[in-house]
Amino acid sequence: MDSMTQDITTLARRKAYCVMGAGSLPYARLSIQSLCANSIDPLDLKIITDGESDKTKIVDAVTELGIETRHQVSVHSKAELDVLATAQYVNLPELHRLRSGHPCWRKITDPLLLAEDGEEILLLDPDLYFPNRFRFEPTPSTGVLLMWQRPHCLLPHESVMNAYGGKLRLAHHVDIGVGQLRRNLDMQWMNDLVATLRGGGELPRKMHIEAIIWSAVALREGGGYLDPTHWHCWANSQWKRAALKMRVAGVRLLRGEPFSDMKCFHGGGPAKWWIPDFMKEGFMPAPRLLDEHVAPRAFEELTQSEYLAGQRWRALARKLGYYAIFKS
Repeated sequence: MDSMTQDITTLARRKAYCVMGAGSLPYARLSIQSLCANSIDPLDLKIITDGESDKTKIVDAVTELGIETRHQVSVHSKAELDVLATAQYVNLPELHRLRSGHPCWRKITDPLLLAEDGEEILLLDPDLYFPNRFRFEPTPSTGVLLMWQRPHCLLPHESVMNAYGGKLRLAHHVDIGVGQLRRNLDMQWMNDLVATLRGGGELPRKMHIEAIIWSAVALREGGGYLDPTHWHCWANSQWKRAALKMRVAGVRLLRGEPFSDMKCFHGGGPAKWWIPDFMKEGFMPAPRLLDEHVAPRAFEELTQSEYLAGQRWRALARKLGYYAIFKS
């Protein structure tokens, strides 16, 4: 039976999670709205946030969206998750340390607290947009599916080197806008991974620590990259940086993105702020059906020698003044 005509009441809700603060609502509203409007599968979406004030604002925003009743949406404060972490992360001090660091790091720890053993977890950033009617890919029984991007976002340098010093293998080209896995990770290994990245000190409070962790998980657990045509990341390429430097409007740059081919667009960096205006100006193509599944691509390893070669190129670019001109 065609996905568009199938009785959606017969479909099990997919288990989705989004970690966000209320400050993300200017763009996250469209993310949540487009997700729930265009997902063919019904969703059980759990939004994980910070304090009670954030929870109230997000609940109010979700209520205003008038989401279809086939979906279930709930919002959970950090205090609620603290109780679960105390009970579930026994003798795992590094995971408690991770939860107390950068808010983005809770995208690693907190969905695991709400999921049942073996249950699927669809990890979603708040800066996504879903332009077409779509279905998520099947979540594998083991391993993790992640988005692909060029080149990579593994930093800070000292944490990456701690990973290599601890004999960890890291996946290349990993983007963490969308992830799919099941709650069957080795939590003791995850705890030890965080300790390795710390290297005896404190983790730098940088959101990209999350990318290092998922890169290590990817090569330990297996899985692959989501098809980058369907699961598309904004590429902050040199020509786009040059265009922005010449005051080309971000909305104009978005017009070059192949939205009709995407299940999901990850508007990383400044791109997430342009989507609302892009919509208001009527540039988004009409939705079409993208319900086919494309097999994931195998993860590529980023070896230490390749990583260090990239760092030397970056150092040269910095010395020549590239980053002073084209800031990220």
